[in-house]
Amino acid sequence: MTILPKNTANLGSLLVCISLACSGALAQSGAADRPDLQGIWTNASLTSLTRRGGVETLIVPAEEARRLAAMVPVAGLEGGLDESDDVNDTPAAAGEDFGTRAYNDFWVDPGASLALVKGEYRTSYVVIPENGQVPFLENPQFDFERASFGTRYATGVGDFRGPEAFPNSERCLLGFGNKAGPGMMSALYNNTYQFVQTDDYVMILTEMAHDARIIPIYDSPAEARANRRPLVHTPWFGDSVGWYEDDRLIVETVNIHPQQLSQSSVPITKQGRITERFSRYSDGEVFYQFTVEDSNIYSQTWTAELSFYATDDGLYEYACHEGNYSMPGSLAGARRLEMDQESN
Repeated sequence: MTILPKNTANLGSLLVCISLACSGALAQSGAADRPDLQGIWTNASLTSLTRRGGVETLIVPAEEARRLAAMVPVAGLEGGLDESDDVNDTPAAAGEDFGTRAYNDFWVDPGASLALVKGEYRTSYVVIPENGQVPFLENPQFDFERASFGTRYATGVGDFRGPEAFPNSERCLLGFGNKAGPGMMSALYNNTYQFVQTDDYVMILTEMAHDARIIPIYDSPAEARANRRPLVHTPWFGDSVGWYEDDRLIVETVNIHPQQLSQSSVPITKQGRITERFSRYSDGEVFYQFTVEDSNIYSQTWTAELSFYATDDGLYEYACHEGNYSMPGSLAGARRLEMDQESN
C-alpha cells in the first residue's frame, strides 16, 4: 500500500494542466469509455438534499417548479431574497432580536430555480429512498451534537470559547454547504467548479475556499482500492480513488476527516463509503450521482442526484480571512462576557 499512488512527474503534469486551463482534447485521450468532464460548471439550484414537507413527488412540471422555488427560504435571510434594496435581511432562525444582520442580497446567489436534472425539475437531491428523505437511524452510532455547524453562521448564536470551537467553514478551512463533498451540493453562493482531467488524475476545484480534490485514476476498481492510503491518514474530503466504467467516472471515497464528517450534511464514519458517478448527459450538462453506505448512521443505502451545467463565468477568487473581522470580534465578545460573569 502506497501513500502517493502516482509519481511526481504525473502530478506535475496535472499542475501544468491546471495553470494552462487544459483544452477538452486532453480529456478525450485514453479509454473509449472516458467521459469528457473538462470545463467550468455550476450546480446552483434552490433544491435541497431532502424533500420539503407537503411535496410528494420527486419530479414536478415547470409551473409547479416555479411556485416551489418562490417559496424556498434562503438560509440566513428572513423571507427569502428581496432584490428591491441593498439592506441586510434579519437572520431567520435567531429566536430573538439580537440586533444583528446576516447578508446583503448582493452577495447571495443560490440559483433561480429548482434543480433541473436531465430536463426534469427535481424537488430533492435524494432519489433513493423514494420519500426524498435521508434515512437516518433512530439511534445512530454517531454524535450529531456538533453537526449543527451552520447555526451561528446564520444566527450569531453559538460557541465562542476559542477558535477551535468555530466550524471549519468559519475558520476558512473548508467551504460550507458540503460543496467539495464527497456529495457535492450547492449552497448560498460561489457554486462554480472547474474539472480538470489528465491521464492519471481528475482534479475538481471548488470556487468557495478554493477546495481542491485531486483524485488518482486507475484501470480497475481492484487496482484503485489496492492503492488506498493507510487508515492513519484522514484527509479533508477523504481518501478518493477513481476509475472509468461504462462512459462514467466512478469515484469511491472512504476515511473522511473526523472534523469534516461531524460538520457535514452527508456524515459518514470510518466504516462508511461514498460512491460518486459522473457522466455527460449533453454538451452542457454533467449528470452526477452519489451513493452513501454506512450502517452506523443510516437504515439503508441512499442515493442523491443533481446536475452540473456549463457556464461561461470563471471562478472568482475567494477571500475568506482577508479583511474578515468576525472571528476576532466574536472572540473579543466572548472574553468580555467571561469578565462580566467573573465580576458578578
